[in-house]
Amino acid sequence: MVLGCKSQSRFLQALDANYVEVFQIQPKHLPHIQQLMQKYADLPMDLVDASLVILAEELGHGRILSTDQCDFKTYRWKNHKPFQNLLLPE
Repeated sequence: MVLGCKSQSRFLQALDANYVEVFQIQPKHLPHIQQLMQKYADLPMDLVDASLVILAEELGHGRILSTDQCDFKTYRWKNHKPFQNLLLPE
């Protein structure tokens, strides 16, 4: 199932209404991002995916908004914790 443009549009509306906050990657995150992208190179993991892993580790939870259903079933934060995609029904 592809969630596509409608889900992305709802996210932009939430961002515009200040319901969500945008996380900024810092230079200290770059080595771990590179490590993650190498670890999951077979999927492959891109910069956006790696950034969400970093965000989960910084916030201490794996609740994300992503239209990427397949890869985030595989990715883990803190090397073992699964993500909870808030765009998908449980």
